[in-house]
Amino acid sequence: MVRFWALMVSVLLLATGLSGQQGSIRGLILDQDFDAPLAGAQVAHTESGRVVTSSDQGNYLITELSPGKHTLVISKEGYLRQVRADIVVAAGQLAEVDVYLSGDFTDMEEFIVQDALEIGGGTEASLLQLRFESPSLMDSVSADLMSRAGASDAASALRLVAGATVQNGKTAVIRGLPDRYVSSQLNGLRVPSADEDKRAVELDQFPSVVIESIQVSKTFTPDQQGDASGGAVDLRLKGIPDEPLFLKIKGQYSYNSQAGPANNFLGYEGGGVGFLGFDDGGRDAQPDRLGDNWVGAVGVAEKDSPMDMKWSLAAGGNHELDDGLKIGGFVSLFYERDSSFYDDGIDDSYWIENPGDSLTPQALQGSVQEGDFKTALFDVTRGSRTVQWGGLAALGLETENHAINLLYLYSRTAEDTATLAEDTRGKQYFFPGFDPNDATTPGHSEPDAAPYVRLETLEYSERTTGTFQVSGKHTLPFDELGPFLRPQFDWAVAFSFANLNQPDKRQFGSLWFPERSVGSFTIPAVHRAFKPGANFNLGNLQRTYKVIEEESQQFAFNLKLPFEQWSGEEGYFKFGYFHDGVDRTFDQDNYSNFNDNSSFNGDFGEFWSRVFPTEDHPITESDFDVDYKGEQTVSARYGMLDLPLVPTLKVVGGVRFESTEISIVNDPESGATWFPPGSVAPTALNAGDADVSFSQSDILPSIGVEFQPFDEVTIRAAYNETIARQTFKELTPILQQEFLGGPVFIGNPALEMSSVKNYDVRVDFRPYEGGLLSASWFRKEITDPIEYVQRIAAFNFTTAVNYPEGTLEGFELEMRHDLGHFWGALEGLSIGANATFIDAVVKLPADEIAAFSLPSIQMPITRRDMTNAPEHLFNVNATYELESTGTQIGLFYTLQGDSLLAGAGESSGNFVPSVYAKSFETLNLSVAQKIGENFKLQFQAKNLTNPDIKTVYRPDSGGDLTKTSFSRGIDYSLSLSAEFSF
Repeated sequence: MVRFWALMVSVLLLATGLSGQQGSIRGLILDQDFDAPLAGAQVAHTESGRVVTSSDQGNYLITELSPGKHTLVISKEGYLRQVRADIVVAAGQLAEVDVYLSGDFTDMEEFIVQDALEIGGGTEASLLQLRFESPSLMDSVSADLMSRAGASDAASALRLVAGATVQNGKTAVIRGLPDRYVSSQLNGLRVPSADEDKRAVELDQFPSVVIESIQVSKTFTPDQQGDASGGAVDLRLKGIPDEPLFLKIKGQYSYNSQAGPANNFLGYEGGGVGFLGFDDGGRDAQPDRLGDNWVGAVGVAEKDSPMDMKWSLAAGGNHELDDGLKIGGFVSLFYERDSSFYDDGIDDSYWIENPGDSLTPQALQGSVQEGDFKTALFDVTRGSRTVQWGGLAALGLETENHAINLLYLYSRTAEDTATLAEDTRGKQYFFPGFDPNDATTPGHSEPDAAPYVRLETLEYSERTTGTFQVSGKHTLPFDELGPFLRPQFDWAVAFSFANLNQPDKRQFGSLWFPERSVGSFTIPAVHRAFKPGANFNLGNLQRTYKVIEEESQQFAFNLKLPFEQWSGEEGYFKFGYFHDGVDRTFDQDNYSNFNDNSSFNGDFGEFWSRVFPTEDHPITESDFDVDYKGEQTVSARYGMLDLPLVPTLKVVGGVRFESTEISIVNDPESGATWFPPGSVAPTALNAGDADVSFSQSDILPSIGVEFQPFDEVTIRAAYNETIARQTFKELTPILQQEFLGGPVFIGNPALEMSSVKNYDVRVDFRPYEGGLLSASWFRKEITDPIEYVQRIAAFNFTTAVNYPEGTLEGFELEMRHDLGHFWGALEGLSIGANATFIDAVVKLPADEIAAFSLPSIQMPITRRDMTNAPEHLFNVNATYELESTGTQIGLFYTLQGDSLLAGAGESSGNFVPSVYAKSFETLNLSVAQKIGENFKLQFQAKNLTNPDIKTVYRPDSGGDLTKTSFSRGIDYSLSLSAEFSF
């Protein structure tokens, strides 16, 4: 804290010393016909070649000018250019030059005042300008860059932002802070989530074809959401176009190098996603067959490889009526079929049994000493098919002082995944030389020690997301309101939903024992049921039905009061209100072949699952499930001030008052249990026993300074406070399982919200228009960070607790250059790079420190890395555009460093080391060629490095040992697009 305020004072002192040097020109750019400020006008200083852009209020400022006469050229598309010569600038003085631009009516289609209708910027140049004007530290990715990088959705595009990555291919992680600390939004409004484990928006649901830009604010200001600790990820959807009328069509075919032969793709009988992602009824529950065999495959099968393709269509335009009313509309439709496959997967479980020992395979459901146990050293094959479709529609109306926009987005994604996991290496580990076909080899006389295990999982899900937004922007008709200029008012109302329907997730487990002899008897090879260790009354087949529905209603408004301070600089007061009400319903039903002890004779290559549906395995319903209804209400009001102290220095600060209310009402079945606070034994759960009611109010301050000693240099520093919330799942003290017999999670009703103190400093240097050199430092001090830990009762389970504290500190470096600026022969060649370095740790609570110090563990740990915070992130890109031939080439490289996935724990008295995701790199290539005026052909190759995606155990002594590994393969695609203007 002391370092931060010392830096703030230094910035202020430096500003005072420099503000009086040389001279400056400032002024206001106005529309002559409407007497309204013009934003985005280019003001070029001919003597130096410098160009500045007028602000939203039409203001511009050019500083550090030598005494003498100067010339300005002012221009904006749709207006007549104007030249102002012989402007006299005196030493230490400020010259005022206001300019009125007249509309160029020679072509009415060119005269479009678009600022009020536009929702975001689609080019790197416009977003770079937004970066410099934003009151917070902002990074952005344009639709143009997304296209050149081959980013198919918001999740893959976010990786292009400095310091950003994606967890599980879906949710945002900013500067090492995961979804809990990141606010994900559509056009500045929150989006509901149907994720069971967290309230995180799954960014892969939003295809790039509907995205204008992705804007990431890395510092909190009072007009942002209070949980934007790591940052606010705002997907700015495409809005009203600046073209009179257009039509765009695109089609693409893709191929993955690991798709394999035509009939070798992993699937199952009756599987697939259909054409539009609607189940045909084959996965419906079968209540009329309770107590009997259910129909439907329970295991995997080899199927034909699917064809990957996508297409999109977009159309829109705008028109200006005679009375000055402008109207515009935009419609976009998209459809995509995708698939993934790998057969080189590994998923292993190890632990350390005694202090000083090496890692050994975990012995489950027994012990090595007893000679009856299972291992978990799985070789994994997985195939997945996905279909996604949806659309975006937008309508906008604008007059001189008012604009209203309507927007509707719908996205539907269906995914069908088949997974085969086989453990044959456990037997080989404990009995080297074991041969299942030779009864004389080691291990045959110990059949129950590490038998072969086969797990088959068939998982189909449908995700839908929709949002209807109505928003308005208004300049109020008050020329003078006391000391204020014309007030500006904006508002937004949104109704959104997110649903997950997961019908009939099927999990089948079997053990295999080879043929062996006992005396004169021969026991044939046999498959037996593999049952979850904590629930032996379960069968080896579980069928799970899950539905999560979440709806939200939001309302927000903001009032901005611009003013001119003592020296004529324009600042503003801003006030606002926000309300978000979320309703969630969770419904899960489990079915199994309870108390089924059947078996099947056959070799390991004969899959029991393929004949299982034709045998007698009655299915009955579980009475252990717990459904719930949850509500979360977030209300906030804020006030902030943007105050220029001198032309080169301004202060932005304010406070946000935010309240959170969370309630959960459980609906248990007759056999459901829960764990009362402080209890390690399950208790029968009755209605009302484990319901939750939580509320908290927070005051969140923010203060920042922006210092611009030269036109090319901007220095920003900020301090603010934010929060992080619990999820529904984390608060409910009931036994929660994704499937019967799976890992157990028990919520903690005493879990508190986390509070975060954020410190940021950024220096931006713009050596020329479009160039950038930037360096940032950030630090976050977290009180009561929420982390997951292992606990032991009658079984092991995971729960959420508040650690005492955590800190995250790091640096970001960024560079963008147009090489043609330095050498004409390189015109069209641009390069960009950014690097992030992160150091993040949390302090363990006293009970965990004590547990790791036990004689059986002897691993004294007081601190560990923070989960999901990579050590470093690197992005490098190079793009080349040859306008004369219409050729575009892009090369994009990313490197993500090691990051902690799970902290060290204890299981059955053994030490389980921390699990880290290993560093990996990717390389994408894009080549596009225009064909005539209307067509473009594009080739893309993604993941050219095709690395092994690994997680490893990392003990304090000894090297890393692989826990999981797989590869994604290389994606090749060829697309043809057409664009027509009318």
